[in-house]
Amino acid sequence: MRMRFLGSTSEAGACPTLYETDRGTIVVQGLQVTDAEALADLRDVLDGETAVEVPRELITEIARRVLPSGNGTPPAIG
Repeated sequence: MRMRFLGSTSEAGACPTLYETDRGTIVVQGLQVTDAEALADLRDVLDGETAVEVPRELITEIARRVLPSGNGTPPAIG
């Protein structure tokens, strides 16, 4: 799998950061959620899965850039 940097709201390239993969998925880099109450709200967490907190503004900004046509189809990774 290959990934392309989409953006971050952090300075100096720190997390949280979003990447687009050549498989049409999004990878999230960020700090793991460790709050027990928050983790108790998760559903159906499989082995190997974790929760990562991402600011809403990062998701909306990346969505505007990656899906400029508004048709729900991301551009291909070069």
